[in-house]
Amino acid sequence: MRSRYSAYVKRDYDHLEKSLCADQRVDYSREEAQRWAESAEWKGLTILRTVEGQESDDKGLVEFSAKYHMNGQDHEHLEMALFGREEGRWVYAGQMDPKGKTVRYEQPKPGRNDPCPCGSGKKYKKCCGANA
Repeated sequence: MRSRYSAYVKRDYDHLEKSLCADQRVDYSREEAQRWAESAEWKGLTILRTVEGQESDDKGLVEFSAKYHMNGQDHEHLEMALFGREEGRWVYAGQMDPKGKTVRYEQPKPGRNDPCPCGSGKKYKKCCGANA
C-alpha cells in the first residue's frame, strides 16, 4: 500500500499499473490516474490495520487513510484494500465494501421506510422487515 501511495505522490504511473492484479489492469486508465494524482496535493498515508499479508500469506487486507488537498478542500480517502500475490509480488486486487453501521432505535420496531437496524443500508421493509 505504501508503494502505491508513494507512486501517486511521485507520479509513477508505471508502478501504479504494475502493482495492479491482472483483473484490475483491464480497467486501468493511465490518464485517469494521472489526472487524479496531479490534481491532488498529497498530505499523508496512515495504515489503520492489516489482516494477513505476511511472507507466508497469499492475500492480505490493508485498511488505510490517505489525506489530500484538492480544489481548495481537504479530503480523506478511507479504504479497505485487498492485496494478493501474482508471480511472488504483492498486487492490489480491489477493495472490500464496508459494511453498513448498525442503527439502534429507542422505539420497539423501526418503521417500514426507516433504515434497517442490521446496517445493510436498505429500508427495513426490504430487508429484515420483509418477513416480519
